[in-house]
Amino acid sequence: MIEMDRESEKRFRSGYVALIGRPNVGKSTLMNRIIGEKVSIVTDKPQTTRNSILGIKTTEAYQVLFLDTPGIHRAKRRLNEIMVQAALSTLEDADLILLLVEPDSSLLIKTGFILDRLQEVSTPTYLIVNKIDTVKKERLLPLIAAYRERMTFQGVVPVSALTGDGVDRLEEVIAEALPEGPPYFPEESLTDVSKRFMIAEMIREKIILRTEKEIPHSVAVRVEQVKGRPGGRIIDVDATIYVEKDSQKGILIGKGGGMLREIGSLVRPEVESLLESKIFLRLWVKVRKDWRSQVRMLRELGFE
Repeated sequence: MIEMDRESEKRFRSGYVALIGRPNVGKSTLMNRIIGEKVSIVTDKPQTTRNSILGIKTTEAYQVLFLDTPGIHRAKRRLNEIMVQAALSTLEDADLILLLVEPDSSLLIKTGFILDRLQEVSTPTYLIVNKIDTVKKERLLPLIAAYRERMTFQGVVPVSALTGDGVDRLEEVIAEALPEGPPYFPEESLTDVSKRFMIAEMIREKIILRTEKEIPHSVAVRVEQVKGRPGGRIIDVDATIYVEKDSQKGILIGKGGGMLREIGSLVRPEVESLLESKIFLRLWVKVRKDWRSQVRMLRELGFE
């Protein structure tokens, strides 16, 4: 736990930093990079992040509370509406906003809706051009100029969340911009989400990585039980995977249960590391037709 006298507390900085952007711009990768641990799941598929997830970075001088938000996109189902609202709701509450964009000028138009919303709030906003490892640096200046024509930013920081290029500079910028104040969480905290939530996300990540087409977007996971056995050597973990179609259930289970076993094998080491114990993992697959548009089901899954 960080211990501070009154003078140190005045100098210490802390605050909430919202990571905002279109789907798949690298918000989760950037947060995980800065924190140094995998707090948010990461895949190459859009809309992987469905909830606003808190990631915590603490040093002797500051504590940053990152809000990793769902990608802002055109909502077609109730779930998507909830995801977009979760992202937009952080704009007023955060102390700083980081707008992540890709180094592609053709995407500026698609980011227009986000830029319009950002201009409605007074929260200091920084433009973070991610994935600079994928382009020549001379292409960045015209892109930055185009964004600056659309709105005024407190600053611009090019980074590569994947390689770490520019991330140290970004951390310096964040630390300088945070308001003075004491830490919100103990020094060792990395997130405020429950272990059940993290397990469900780990399972969903492996499903996304192993499946294609509509299945990644049609899957939800609910952890039913995390219970230690007498003696404490093994923890039983039971989880239900929900899909929207019988055909999706068949694909997830696989021939002879092969796909489900593979998903279990992939996720087991991560869950055991999280729980610091051997686990006995049981997965079930159930069909809930059109669950992404059903208010009751969304509420049961913790979205509403």
